[in-house]
Amino acid sequence: MKTQYPTIKCHVATHYLADRSEPENQRFVFSYTVTIANLGRGNAKLLTRYWLITDANGKQLVIEGDGVVGEQPHIIAHEEYTYTSGTIIETPVAVMQGRYSMQTDDGETFDAEVPPFRLAIPNILH
Repeated sequence: MKTQYPTIKCHVATHYLADRSEPENQRFVFSYTVTIANLGRGNAKLLTRYWLITDANGKQLVIEGDGVVGEQPHIIAHEEYTYTSGTIIETPVAVMQGRYSMQTDDGETFDAEVPPFRLAIPNILH
């Protein structure tokens, strides 16, 4: 019998932190809030994260590690987990995307994709 993985959907909201940024030094600070919704039948534990950030100059930064914000949340079916983190980039615009490695209660692992989203200072894009 084929394992049915939980259906995981991720939503990201970003915020430019002007008070922590130094545009004159190519330092742009953003926070991002991720909501991970488990829309499936089974439960899922978030094991690791992988992020790829591509700035406006084409420079890429890879971020990998265990869990998110020091946690490896266990997301019950039909529930959500939300966290806020941040990143610093060298341009006023970038694209960020990634995935979470998840594990079912049966020990099966699968990836939950985070679609690309934009980091941009206000009013830079129309």
